[in-house]
Amino acid sequence: MYNFDKIYGLVGRNLSHSFSKVFFNKKFSDLGLNYSYQNIEIQDIKDLFDIIENNKSLSGFNVTIPYKESIIPYLDSLDDNAKEVGAVNTVKIDEKRHLKGYNTDVIGFKALFDDVKLCKSFHESIKDKREALIFGSGGASKAVQFVLNQENIPFKIVSRNPRTCRDIGYFEVYDKGFYPYSIIINTTPVGMFPDTENYIDLPYSTIEAHNIFIDLIYNPLETIFLKNGIKMGIPTFNGMKMLYEQAEAAWKIWQ
Repeated sequence: MYNFDKIYGLVGRNLSHSFSKVFFNKKFSDLGLNYSYQNIEIQDIKDLFDIIENNKSLSGFNVTIPYKESIIPYLDSLDDNAKEVGAVNTVKIDEKRHLKGYNTDVIGFKALFDDVKLCKSFHESIKDKREALIFGSGGASKAVQFVLNQENIPFKIVSRNPRTCRDIGYFEVYDKGFYPYSIIINTTPVGMFPDTENYIDLPYSTIEAHNIFIDLIYNPLETIFLKNGIKMGIPTFNGMKMLYEQAEAAWKIWQ
């Protein structure tokens, strides 16, 4: 992390799937900036702070699985969205080396969701007051929940151990199938590169014409989860637009 005016990076674990490094380094090159974006793989969130201390050029970073929530206690401040969501995916380091957390996943998913709202089946589901279904309860899921609440769309979170009134078990999805639901959203890393043959075992044969499948994964562009939706002829969306929009929002914060 030396010989650059500024360093940015992606903090997480097992980052071989990420496109962020390529995206930002191309941006820096196009802008003629002597900046670098690097993958920062750590095994424990506490390991990050030695890296920050020893690399004064590090000016900000993105945060991915599994640290979007666990990083919060170590930050000096949060913006309002990150505080409300309860997850952080972007951190800015100021001149005093203070760390402020933001959530640009909200911006990214909102942009993706604007495309989803153009689907005819979306309006039919809203008219019928069908609930959305979210797989996963981590940091990305919290950003999705935040946007759905803003859109006044009711949702359930599928959990192996349901604990709240919004949680349901996988057995309930198997019992009812996809008929009662509108948008089916995968926020888990299941099916992400390099484990592209992995997928959530669901009753895909119950997919209905009013369903819409969203997978926040962008590598690969078509997970097995999405391929099952494509096979049944329903609208499907991957996470590439969310990735691009949240990255652009992070860049605005860092500038």
